[in-house]
Amino acid sequence: MESIRESLLLFQKGGPVMYLLLLCSLTVIGIAVERFLFYRAVANKPERFTRDFQRVLQTGDVSDALRLCRENGGFVARLAEKGLQCEQGKSRHLESVLEGEASLLANQLRKHLRHLDTIVTIAPLLGLLGTVIGMIGSFSVLNIKAGQPLAITGGVGEALVATATGLCVATVAMLAYSYFNHRLDGIATAMEEVCLLVLERNRDYEAS
Repeated sequence: MESIRESLLLFQKGGPVMYLLLLCSLTVIGIAVERFLFYRAVANKPERFTRDFQRVLQTGDVSDALRLCRENGGFVARLAEKGLQCEQGKSRHLESVLEGEASLLANQLRKHLRHLDTIVTIAPLLGLLGTVIGMIGSFSVLNIKAGQPLAITGGVGEALVATATGLCVATVAMLAYSYFNHRLDGIATAMEEVCLLVLERNRDYEAS
């Protein structure tokens, strides 16, 4: 209970900027939770699916490949299924269809990540702004009283709370941003491999 009271006291001493930093931190948490659930739903073991998909394609059984795509249900599987369906329809624009579908899926994967990147940049600046405002008040001539040399140093210490908070929020946002970018890169690589497999199969089919 005492720690909660002290935390609230520090929050108040940080100034009005702390409310903006609180909003940033809640935004980071909300995006991180939403993206984690989203990636867990659409990234159903993409590396393993790519290996299984390649093995099935080598047998030449398209129906088994389509069944594998539907059973997986992830973004990579969805792209592979789209490519096979276009190939069966003898589409002459298979490569364009795959590129368009991959672009749409990638946009969904990147959704909200720019907000995290923005918070990584703006949170330290907000913290610095809060510190500058606090230091201006601390060094104000009206606040300095004779015989109280600690009036300034105490005010500076309180003002630094905003900077520390801003750095903490930016650090958490950066970790979340890096994590989801890493997962996005893995899915994007699997999508590229699947596109190459479908295009290679299509070229072999036309050559025969």
